[in-house]
Amino acid sequence: MSRIIPYICLVAVLLCACSTNKRSPHKPLPLNQMKLITWDLMKASEWHLLVIAQDSLLRDKKEDIRLYAQVFKIHGVTKDQYYDSYKYYEAHPAAFKILSDSLDAFSSRERNHVYEKAVSPH
Repeated sequence: MSRIIPYICLVAVLLCACSTNKRSPHKPLPLNQMKLITWDLMKASEWHLLVIAQDSLLRDKKEDIRLYAQVFKIHGVTKDQYYDSYKYYEAHPAAFKILSDSLDAFSSRERNHVYEKAVSPH
């Protein structure tokens, strides 16, 4: 999963660069909420990549966009709110480092939790 983090960051940066330059007057999403949304976006992207690897006919479908929309809906935010917040964190390196480190620690905890469930006898 850690191999996908740079790709997610790249996709987010590209999407931010392609969006309009209007600035939201609202505060950025809280760090913990950004972490959880980004984590779910990463999982959605990973799942999408695995599905495409198995069925190349799905490459032309925009399934990843639909999955991202579902993630935003689950978390009760809009795409614009997320990407405006992402731009904010990206423009503030100290805050972005905290977000990145928090996401990395969260992914390690999740990975350990999955391994513990797989190894523990039921």
